[in-house]
Amino acid sequence: MSETVKPSAVAHPRATWIDPVSGKILSFKPLMQEMASKSVVMLGETHDIAEIHRWQLHVAATLYALRPNMMMGFEMFPRRLQPVLDEWVDGRLDTETFLKKSEWLDVWGFPAEIYLPLFHFCRQQKIRMLALNCYRELVSRVGKLGWNAIPETERDGLTPAAPATGAYYAHLASYGNHRKPDDTPAPDRERFMRAMQTWDRAFACNMAHALHEIPPADPKPIIIGIIGRGHLEYGHGTPYQLADLGITDTAVLLTSDKPEWQPEPDRKIADAIFRIDTPEPRATRIAMPKNRESKQAQNE
Repeated sequence: MSETVKPSAVAHPRATWIDPVSGKILSFKPLMQEMASKSVVMLGETHDIAEIHRWQLHVAATLYALRPNMMMGFEMFPRRLQPVLDEWVDGRLDTETFLKKSEWLDVWGFPAEIYLPLFHFCRQQKIRMLALNCYRELVSRVGKLGWNAIPETERDGLTPAAPATGAYYAHLASYGNHRKPDDTPAPDRERFMRAMQTWDRAFACNMAHALHEIPPADPKPIIIGIIGRGHLEYGHGTPYQLADLGITDTAVLLTSDKPEWQPEPDRKIADAIFRIDTPEPRATRIAMPKNRESKQAQNE
């Protein structure tokens, strides 16, 4: 049996969108019009790259021009901080107070400056910000003990994750800083997968909750998801969990800073890839998120 011939890499000029499957350059306007018709568009990020956050803002602003009925969900904030996000968008907090009340250094820890343009855009345009995450200790507890060991009152409004596919296991086995090689003991691989799926499900559940809260007679908004790309690539993670919740008209957009792209005809990492520039070094995380939160916070 002959092996499948790998397609040649294609040029990916700066400031262009490419189809990751075929390697063809995509026209900007039709792509954005297609994205604006979705229920959820997830803009995958590498957390410490400021240029990706600029790209997220530019895409969000384009989609807002096409469909101003919009909400924007953020992986950075646990659900219990939703009232603070509402206060910010309502104009009742200044920037310093918002960062303090949202516990930015405790829940995320990357420099706020690289995210603030997104936050200010939401405030300026009165776009509701959604807190997509769960309380951090839940992720650790599910990883160690499994979902069924968590009392229902401590699940932070989440439902059980759809079982991970073999393809997701394979993808996470070599992903970024979270590599879990094949020789990692099976219990460690399972613990890591349960933790990842808790995050995946949290982001999906909280976006689904926001859409389901819209009265049936009202037009549905588009949700822009600001989420780490490891939770989005190849349709695994959050897109997979959204589909399990009945939300299938979704899309994922990602970035690349490489001058060439290797097409993958047999799988789709995203709906489209944008070629960015990288004008400065990666940001330094200035504080590590705290793992423990109060029982009161968990149950809010």
